Amino acid sequence: MDDLELIFTMLGERVTTEISKEEKPETFTENKKVAQRGGKVAGNALKETEKELGRDVSNSMNNEQLTIDNERESGKK
Repeated sequence: MDDLELIFTMLGERVTTEISKEEKPETFTENKKVAQRGGKVAGNALKETEKELGRDVSNSMNNEQLTIDNERESGKK
């Protein structure tokens, strides 16, 4: 994961935390909606950044590494 990917992940988590602090969701469904809203903020920022840069923030090498890591965790090789 490179710096930009990390930044957008952190943005989604932080926005979700701030919304949660304000709204204090109590049920799983309420928490899920808050998480979706936080993710949407990060997703929109990601899309705008990619548009400005003219390229994807996530690259194929990162995606390949995630696939390898997931296969190792699940016991596949």
